[in-house]
Order: sequence, then C-alpha cells, then structure tokens
Amino acid sequence: MTAPPPATRKEPPPYPGWYPRLVKGFNSAENAILILAIALMIAIPVTERLLRQFTSFGILGASEFVQHLTLVLAMIGGAVAARENRLLAITTLAQFAPARWSAGIKVFSHSIAAAVAVGLAISGLELVVVEREAGSAVNLIAYGVEKWMFQFFIPLGFALIALRLVRRADERLALRLATLGGASALIALIWWAPVSPQQLWFPLLALLLAAVLLGAPIFTALGGAALILFWSGDFPLASVALNQYTLATEHMIPTIPLFTLAGFVLSEGKAAQRLVAVFQNLVGSFRAGPPLIAVMVCAFFTSFTGGSGVTILALAPLLLPLFLASRCSEKNSLGFMAGAGSLGILFPPSLPVILYFIVASTSGQSDLRLGSLFLGGLIPGLLMLGLLAFWGASRIPAAPKKSQDPAEDNDLDHRSRAAKLLSSARTAIWELMLPVVALTAMFSGIFSTYVAAAATTAIYAIFVELIVHRELNFFRDFPRILVKCGLLIGGILLILGVANALTQYLIFDQFPDRAVEWITQNIDSKWVFLLMLNLFLILAGCLMDIYSAIVVIVPLLIPLGIAFGIDPVHLAIVFLVNLELGYLTPPIGMNLYLAAYRFDKPVLAIARAALPVLAVFLLGLLLVTYLPILTTFLPKLLE
Repeated sequence: MTAPPPATRKEPPPYPGWYPRLVKGFNSAENAILILAIALMIAIPVTERLLRQFTSFGILGASEFVQHLTLVLAMIGGAVAARENRLLAITTLAQFAPARWSAGIKVFSHSIAAAVAVGLAISGLELVVVEREAGSAVNLIAYGVEKWMFQFFIPLGFALIALRLVRRADERLALRLATLGGASALIALIWWAPVSPQQLWFPLLALLLAAVLLGAPIFTALGGAALILFWSGDFPLASVALNQYTLATEHMIPTIPLFTLAGFVLSEGKAAQRLVAVFQNLVGSFRAGPPLIAVMVCAFFTSFTGGSGVTILALAPLLLPLFLASRCSEKNSLGFMAGAGSLGILFPPSLPVILYFIVASTSGQSDLRLGSLFLGGLIPGLLMLGLLAFWGASRIPAAPKKSQDPAEDNDLDHRSRAAKLLSSARTAIWELMLPVVALTAMFSGIFSTYVAAAATTAIYAIFVELIVHRELNFFRDFPRILVKCGLLIGGILLILGVANALTQYLIFDQFPDRAVEWITQNIDSKWVFLLMLNLFLILAGCLMDIYSAIVVIVPLLIPLGIAFGIDPVHLAIVFLVNLELGYLTPPIGMNLYLAAYRFDKPVLAIARAALPVLAVFLLGLLLVTYLPILTTFLPKLLE
C-alpha cells in the first residue's frame, strides 16, 4: 500500500475570521448607496414631471436633490473605483521601470496619492463644519434635509480612497505600512513646515508630477495642485472642497451619469449584436462594408457613453472578425478599432459636449446654447466618420472577381438581402429608436429640464433590455450594471471636481487675463492662434483625460476666443475634435490601453497600429479648424 502523504500544516489566515465578513458587508453597503443614488436620480425628475403634469403638487427641491445625489455618486463611486483599483492613472513610466523597482514605485506613488486624498478629506470636513454652522436658513433643501448632509460624503469618500490607496500599494503588510508612513510623513511635513508655504509650493508640485507619472491616480495631480496653491495663497482649505461641491451639484451635471447609464445598459445586453446585424445587412456586401459598419455602430455607442471605453470593450469582439474576414491586416484592424472608439463624441447626447456647454456657459459665454453645439458638431462628426471609413476601406484588398454565372438570379439575391435587412431592423427597432427618444426628450420641450430628459432616456434603455428583450435580470444584472456605471462616472466626477478647484484658483490668480494679454501681444492672426491652439491641445490630450481637460482649459480658453473674435461654436468643436485625438495619443490615450487590454496586445503595438488613424484624425482637425463653415453653417441655418 502507498503511504498517505504527510499532513500539511495550515497557515493561519492573515486576518481574523471576522475581518473578511466585515469588509464584504462594508462593500455591500457602498454598493447599496451607489445603487440607491442612481435609482433616485432616475426616479425623482421623472416623478416630479408626472406629478406637475397630472396633479397640483410636486416634489419640493427635486432639482437640488438630484444635484446633491450626483455628489454622493461622485464620492462613493470614486471610493468604489479605488476599491476595485480602477481610478484613472498614467502608468506609462512605471511600466518601463525594472521589475525590482516596481514595489518601491508603488509605495512612492501611493504614498503621495494617499496624502493628497487625506488633504482633500480635511478640506471637505472643514466645508461641512462651515456649512453646518451657517444654519438651516441657507442650507435647507426640503423636508428637513440640509446640504451639509450631502457634503459630508466629500470627506467620507476621500478618507475611503486614502485607505484603499494604502491597501492597494502592495499585498505585503510591511509595504502597506511603508506607504502609510510615507503619506503620514508628507502630511506632517506640510502641516508643521519650518518654512513658509510660498517656499514649498514648487517642490511639492514637482513631487506630485513625479508621483502621477509613476502611477498615482490623475486626481492626485489636480487635487494636490489645488490644495498646494490654495494653501500657499492663504486661502481657506475648505475652498478646494467648495469648488468640488459646486461642480458636482451644477444643474446639468446629472445628465452625464444618466446618459452613460443608458449606454451601459445597452452594452450589457445584446444590443450591439442587433445593431451590427442591421448595418451588416445594409452595407456588408460592399468592399467598404466593415469600416462603415464599425464607424456607425461605434458612433452610436460613444454618443451615449462619452468615449468612456465601453465602445471598445463591447464592440471589439464583434467588429474585429469582420475586418479580418475581409482580409484586412491585423495591424490595420487593431488601429482602426482603437480609433473608432472615440467616434461619436460630437453627436447628441454626447457627454463631452454637454460638459463643454456647462463649463463655457459659466465662464463668460452665457448666451451659448446646447442645441447650437450639437448642430455645430454634426458636420465635423460626419466628416471624421467619413475620413476613417474611407481609410479603412482603402486598407481592405479588392475581392477577386467572380466568374459570371448566367444562371445566377441577381434579383432574387437582392430580395433576399432586403428581407434580411428588414428582419434585422425589426429586431433592433427599439435600439434604433434610442437616439430619437433622447433627442425628442431633450429638445421637444416635453420635459422642463435636460436632467428629466436624460432620466427618461435611461428608463427607455432599461425598459428595452429588461422588459422588451428580457436579456437582463432586474435583480441579478441591474444592480451590477448600476455599480459598474457608478464606478466609472464616480471616477470621472472625482477628477472633474478637483479640476474645477484648480481652475478656480487660476482664475483667482488672473491667469486668463495675463494669458490674453501675452498672446494678443505676440500673435496677430486668429488663424495662427488656432494653429498654436491645436498644438497646445494635442499636447494637453497626451497628458489629460477629456473631462478634466474641459474643466481646466475651457475657462482659460474662452477669453482668448473672445479676444480673437472666434465664433464660440467653432471654438468649441475645434476644442472637442482635438480631444478626440487625445484618445489615441500616448501616453494617456485611453483607447490605446483599452484596445491593448481587450486584444491582449502590448500598448506600444496598438500605438504603432493607430498612427495612420491618428494622421487621418489630424487631417480632419485641420479641415474643421480652417473651414469654420463646417461648424457654423447648421447653427446659423436652423436657429
């Protein structure tokens, strides 16, 4: 008989048995808050509209409740993103570092990021104290609920992020303690600094830049810079949290998570397959069929998700085989898919366009209309689609000529394709109607606010996937989708809030005025200015995501556009097309990383494959920049 193996001694668990249960319970509570916040953001505006329509009363403070729920979404969503290690970060330099340095790099970058998160939590706590002391006379929303109750989520969210940054530094307890010690040492140095703040601000900004380049989340640079500048300028620390609160509760901001949710729900079902089938039956028989299918379906999804990466993740498995089957090379196919993921950010209800409108209308262009921006972006958006489709078609070899068969019944073949197209269109009619529902809700006047229109669009998407097609289960799938959406949008809103604080400091410091004075003294032609602007924005797109770039740069850009007499719609579309290039521009081009992840390829390989697509987008950018009629024709014709 074979002797039994010797018994192995079980290692004791690294934590007490109750600890995992506690963590799991806390995570479930976070998810529940996130789900509740989004659900109420959907329900409140629609219910308010129905009550006002059919009864004599409504929900008191409905708009303010939705705006403050967006703040909850931003902070809890950001905390969940930190929990799942999904905070947006630049990791390019860290990837090239030797493996033996990786632990030290993570400890360093996470120490700085955790210290910044603690500073932002302190700023938020000071804001809560000030607002609570002001009393309910100025803070009451309705039904006894005061604003500080929502503002408390700012310090809570940043405190959770700080703890999770320490935890995510490494699995080893010693390195987590080293991260905690590094963050504590930096906070102590700043708090009890032996020198004046004015002497520390530059070294601290350099430290922030190094941390972000080595992998710290992007909010670290923006929020840390805001903290340092407000601190060195003798402003109250609560000013940072106040500006974050102001941005998160702006009346149009709730449309961003609501429209994004509509796109998320579609991507989780089989909407992509149905849409691809429609366009494949429509144009699939042509040589240019695969690129035409790709640009149309990608533009559809990106217009709702705002280039969040959902487009690539959801559509890549469906579209890449079409290119490969048409004998397009793998390199060109990968480059095409990476570029197509950003198509659609100019089409309604594009989230970047909405955010640009919000920021511009509060930065000196109060007469700007959202409808004008969408009309102005329509022709440039179609131009970008056409250019990319043309390039994609040129990469597909011509099909070998088929021998003519006299017995072939072409008419029967055409009837068969028409029948397939009609059948697929009937199947996908609910998804094809989504843009119609969104545009009707936004611009027909049926709803009094854009937020109610966005909530209606989200309800429609949920109805289609859960009720009509029954591809998603309300209890099993819907909560998971809400958490995924909240995680993504929370991470974005987190960046927007701290970016707004940094922008407001630059405005307080009169940076836009000095920039206008210097540029107008050195540049005479608006066309030269637009060329310099393109170069600057392409550089900015290399280092900033599209949302933080809008919040930080647009308030500084508006006075320059006014000084050079540039049409505000033209300036907006030039700005957005530049940032469309940013999705493909190293080192932070989001689509490069997502495509590398989705196709399991090195980032550099994807970047090289996308270079021709980047050149195509540059051509489109030059046309949009120097042919203003492309952006101004429709707004002037239809408004």
